[in-house]
Amino acid sequence: MNAEQLIKFFHGGSQYLMQNKAAVDALNVFPVPDGDTGTNMSLTMQAAVKEINPGEMTIAQVAQAVANGSLMGARGNSGVILSQLFRGFAQGLENAGSHISAEQLAAALQNAVDTAYKAVMRPVEGTILSVARACAAGAKEALQQGKDSLEVMEAALQYGETALAKTPEQLAVLKEAGVVDAGGQGLLFIMKGGIKALKGEAVETLTAEEVKVVEREQPATQEPASIKYQYCTEFILKGSNLNGPAFRTSLESLGDSLLVVGTENMLKVHIHTNNPGTVLEKAVAQGTLHDIKIDNMAEQHRTKLEQEIKSQAGKELGVVAVAVGHGLSRLFTNLGADQIVSGGQTMNPSTEDLVAAINSVPADKVIVLPNNKNIIMAAQQAQNLVDKEVAVIPSKTFPQGIAAMLAFNAEASLAENGAAMNEAMDLVVSGEVTYAVRDSSVNGLKISEGDILGIKDGEIEVVGTEVQQVVIELLEKMADEDAELLTLYYGQDVTAEEAGELRKKIEQQFPDLETEVYAGGQPVYYYIISLE
Repeated sequence: MNAEQLIKFFHGGSQYLMQNKAAVDALNVFPVPDGDTGTNMSLTMQAAVKEINPGEMTIAQVAQAVANGSLMGARGNSGVILSQLFRGFAQGLENAGSHISAEQLAAALQNAVDTAYKAVMRPVEGTILSVARACAAGAKEALQQGKDSLEVMEAALQYGETALAKTPEQLAVLKEAGVVDAGGQGLLFIMKGGIKALKGEAVETLTAEEVKVVEREQPATQEPASIKYQYCTEFILKGSNLNGPAFRTSLESLGDSLLVVGTENMLKVHIHTNNPGTVLEKAVAQGTLHDIKIDNMAEQHRTKLEQEIKSQAGKELGVVAVAVGHGLSRLFTNLGADQIVSGGQTMNPSTEDLVAAINSVPADKVIVLPNNKNIIMAAQQAQNLVDKEVAVIPSKTFPQGIAAMLAFNAEASLAENGAAMNEAMDLVVSGEVTYAVRDSSVNGLKISEGDILGIKDGEIEVVGTEVQQVVIELLEKMADEDAELLTLYYGQDVTAEEAGELRKKIEQQFPDLETEVYAGGQPVYYYIISLE
């Protein structure tokens, strides 16, 4: 296997997992592990492959780039463990050049497993760790039979699939819920997608049933046992001479699902605890905190139960919203949207997608928020293809859609909501910051490929070379004396630290604006801006 093939493997694995993350999410069981496993692993994988440079790289450089990217981008328990598998894999190939043998590949897979097991304080069988160990065993078996690198990977996948099928027998919670382990399934999707890429095969999207989701033995709306530790707490700790094992020991009494991984200069920390403040206090005594994320898992589960109960009971009026990015999608859901159709710029959903979403809402009347000018016509077409009464609110941007959603009243009529939501959209000025994909000239502005573009209500207003400066210049064109509330949604290519720095600049330059910042997670756009 050469470096180019290894890069192809990782990109194929990332794509396959991304396309099938919803099927992995469907495997999650209570207690809420870290939100959605498929989403967390997919975002971790995307962060990993993003670190691979398009230029010439050695095998060792490719593996190390994936390890570094996954460590920084790790989300949730499953994402952190995945990053440790990649870390061990990279360590096993640290001296590799342009090619590796099947023997080196099998050894690196085993080193990946050893590293991940060491990173977990109390390894549990029936999880991603069991599946990874089986993969390494399959690779070793194939190697002993004289197989080549591709055959070694195929054997690893086969052994992993056998181990995944056994996970319900190893963990009672999986057997009770009638599912296999979500993290293990996510890992196998990465391997399967990578192998498909190496063989030049198409990557298909699977259904939940095709990944062994079976009917649950108890209703999904039945309240299970309470969560022992309520807050999922994650952060990155930076400093010098950090002692990961010692710091992990200092946190052991504060919760479970504890992971502390990284280097002497940077640690990624994950823990379920009832005292996140105490955890952060211990961390800040060691260095500086970054990318802090604290989720109330009990509240997450209550919200999910309420949504399931509500959907089963049926209702008078429902909402379908088009969104892309975990943060934006979650925001629409929290505001009351029943169905989220994935899509936006460069990935417009089809009329069929919208029809399916409308029909899946347990209501006779449905409001649709396209949130993109290129999706409005498809939504209007879907409106005429269903047996429900549908109102399409012609939102052209995410800020317009969110403003409309804030005006939504489930107790009001379809007509009343239509009027209120349209009116709310008119009170919002939308901004978007992205990049130019080719040379052009628009509105008298000369644009070169790679330039940063500032867009106000669909019109390019600012061209620059630095993202934060373009945001500031765009706000100067957007804001007037009536502007009060500014909301920034930062995309998947922007870190929380960068967004925080921008917020400080905005507050200095626009002191009269109340500024809020959220992780939108959207592709293409560095920032989406809402000004009310």
